[in-house]
Amino acid sequence: METILFLSPAEAGSPLSKNALEALATTKQLADALGTTFSVGLWGDDPKVAADGIASCGATKILAVTGAEFAQPRYATDAAAAEALARTDGATIVIGPSGSRWNRILAGVAHRLGGRADSHVTGLSAVEGSPVIARWYYRQRMESLQTRTQRPWLLAVESGIAPAWQGTPGAATVEAVACTPPAARSKVAGIEAQAADLQTIRPDANLLFVTGAGWTKKQPDGQVKVEQAQKLILGFLGLSRASLGSTKSLVDLHGEGQATLTFLTHMNQVGQTGSTPRHAKGLATCCHGEEPHTVGWRFIGERRAISLDANCGWARGKADVLYVADAFAVVEKVNELLAK
Repeated sequence: METILFLSPAEAGSPLSKNALEALATTKQLADALGTTFSVGLWGDDPKVAADGIASCGATKILAVTGAEFAQPRYATDAAAAEALARTDGATIVIGPSGSRWNRILAGVAHRLGGRADSHVTGLSAVEGSPVIARWYYRQRMESLQTRTQRPWLLAVESGIAPAWQGTPGAATVEAVACTPPAARSKVAGIEAQAADLQTIRPDANLLFVTGAGWTKKQPDGQVKVEQAQKLILGFLGLSRASLGSTKSLVDLHGEGQATLTFLTHMNQVGQTGSTPRHAKGLATCCHGEEPHTVGWRFIGERRAISLDANCGWARGKADVLYVADAFAVVEKVNELLAK
């Protein structure tokens, strides 16, 4: 019979992240579908708060590797902790939330355990009593269902594929797992992060605001208004706390020597050559073309667009709501209303 282990790093004094809670909910769903049990494994400086937050999740036991050495993201210590938890539990399926820490150690831990690993998992189910994973290929145009016979099977579950687990916190019984941290050749001296107001990529935002190359083209009066476009877009992001996306044409303009929005990078790119974000709502402005939206917006709940072209193929075919208007004028008015 299959047994399942959910693994996640935990920060001292903090509950599990939304991404981890989504993976926990997916783990629980798979265990119910297979008619089996699951355990939880945490590692970090002091994962007690995180364990108490999921005390009622239904796990048969909660294991933890604790120590100051395991607080910071580092391959050597993260991999050692995950390996110790997996060996102690002996589960045949190990599931973790897709993120920098789990993705970085996934293959290495699978090799140490003599198992196999799969990342970018977008669904978990049971078919005839066997676990099956779903993955997207060809830029999210094709879905594949896969299974493996090798065990243990380590999986990295993508965010946004299931609602985050919700339950009543309690006093969890945590079983300590011994793990001798390997000698670390690196030391975290501190963290330098961009100011919150300058951050444009917000995975947990309710709205995805996508810009297109139209913002940098000549406007109806024949003038290019890049500075005004930057002010309007940044103003909207600051007031709405939306996440910023962009089409490939716009982020590539800088390399072609054309005027562009200075705060955009390829990290903001969505579509066939970019990311496929998951937000409840999306708003496209000055965008044209199929790829950014049929591919990059595949998992957006409600899609709206602002365009002067009422016959735009994207707007007519892919948007739930179309505003036939000038994006400059619309965003300026929206900013005024939000400021109030």
